[in-house]
Amino acid sequence: MAAVAQQSRFGGAIWTILAWVIALIFFFPIFWMIFTSFKTDADAVKPEFLFVFKPTLENYLNMTENYDYWRFAINSVITASFATLFALVVGIPAAYAMAFNPSRHTKDILMWMLSTKMLPAAAVLYPMTFLTKNFLDIYDTHFLVILVLCLINLPIAIWMLFTYFKEVPKEIIEAGQMDGVTTWGEIKDILVPLAWGGVASTALLTFIFCWNEAYWTVRLTTTEAATLSKLIEGNRAPEGLFFGRLSAVSTAAVGPIIVLGWFCQKQLVRGLTFGAVK
Repeated sequence: MAAVAQQSRFGGAIWTILAWVIALIFFFPIFWMIFTSFKTDADAVKPEFLFVFKPTLENYLNMTENYDYWRFAINSVITASFATLFALVVGIPAAYAMAFNPSRHTKDILMWMLSTKMLPAAAVLYPMTFLTKNFLDIYDTHFLVILVLCLINLPIAIWMLFTYFKEVPKEIIEAGQMDGVTTWGEIKDILVPLAWGGVASTALLTFIFCWNEAYWTVRLTTTEAATLSKLIEGNRAPEGLFFGRLSAVSTAAVGPIIVLGWFCQKQLVRGLTFGAVK
């Protein structure tokens, strides 16, 4: 018994060490980005490591004073927040209908929505740019960015909500119907409170996807609705990449979402490992 217990402890220690090694491998790019953000552009391209350079806040000061970081950050918050809100406003009723009033086409509709994620974004870039610039006149507006972010994340949101809503016993909804509760009442007073953890997970993941979206936010904006992705992309010049400034901007861009994910990690893990893949 002692030998078995010792072997079990040894195996647990091995798995713990392996988990830490994998975690450090995944965290290293973030560490390197933060580390490089305190170097000058000249030092950033040198092979020195650790403390062989003089740390500086020049990149962060330059980012806030010359690149108007806060305007880009506010645009990111506005577009990600409203896109998440609209995705939930549309996704909750859609998932409710498919979960509790399914038809023979429900599975086909779900698969069709998921298949839209397989479309290469570059395939519709030109028509999207042409229409928004020349006909709709909404290019480089918050409305366009919010609309695009909402639509590209709506299929995932509906799939996750549908999975969570299927866990709610249908008898509870039927009991509400027998008591005369309206459809809106069923959603607001019964379904959402019972599936609040799933709704929160969906909202969190949708917000992260919207915040991290770079392809569309870079190509559909110039100045007015430009997000942090556009600010990062702006640290590129014919002379090359300014790695010090680029690292500082990238750190400031990913910092808020990392903090949000840290405080909401329970909902995040639940959404990643349960809601979307069950």
